[in-house]
Amino acid sequence: LSHEYTKSCLFARNRYLVTQADILLACFDGQEGGTKNTVEYAQRNGCRVCLIPPVKKVCRKAGGHILHTLDFLKQLAHGLAIQFGSSCEIAIHDLKTKDLEKSIVYIENGHVSNRQTGDGPSGIVLETLQSDPSTIHDKLSYLTKTEDGRILKSSTFYIRDDDGSISYIFSLNYDITAFTAASTAIQSLIATKDNLPDLTCDSPRQITHNVNELLDLLIKQAVAKVGKPVAMMNKDDKVAVVQYLDHAGAFLITKSGDKVSSYLGISKFTLYSYMGK
Repeated sequence: LSHEYTKSCLFARNRYLVTQADILLACFDGQEGGTKNTVEYAQRNGCRVCLIPPVKKVCRKAGGHILHTLDFLKQLAHGLAIQFGSSCEIAIHDLKTKDLEKSIVYIENGHVSNRQTGDGPSGIVLETLQSDPSTIHDKLSYLTKTEDGRILKSSTFYIRDDDGSISYIFSLNYDITAFTAASTAIQSLIATKDNLPDLTCDSPRQITHNVNELLDLLIKQAVAKVGKPVAMMNKDDKVAVVQYLDHAGAFLITKSGDKVSSYLGISKFTLYSYMGK
């Protein structure tokens, strides 16, 4: 827009951004300045405007990086839900809570997975609590599924404190079931023997509502990985089940040891010894 700095180049940049946008997200405190001019320009030209109040309580790292507070995450979740519609669920998990069974502190469009504020953690939450924060990175554009079989396109963002620890998980889940059905119908018409879809890929991760459902699902996955029913398992098989559950964070769930030891037909002492192998 400009090869050199002029007094008007920033305003020209802002106007250009507005003309190329479907929606303007503006962190605006109502004061005079470039942001106000840009918001008014967008409104005059029919561009949809979503105003985000400035977050007053933030911390800063060296270099000016702003750490997002829960209030800001709620504002962001609401704005995204309005922008993308009722098929877009956004859930915020609090990893610092003392009550892990109620890790969801905010949710938009919870009807997508039939969850609500106060529901329990997902498998990703347990994995995060079990892992070194320095090894954890955002997970983008992967598939999950609901209990009733709907397919979701999901992304998970890890929100960190100034010491690098993860305080919140910001999860976005978009229901693509209808699009998937349409894609399947189209593929069945255009597919040839040489380009048939691969049906052997891993199934999407299931979304659970509470810690009991999550523990049941993890046990089911552990048994499936071993590949034989409990009645046919030897010691090594049961050790594999226990270590899978331990790695997945299952034993962070209250009284999970009782349930797993009963399911495998072993004592809690034996269970703990298997965890250490």
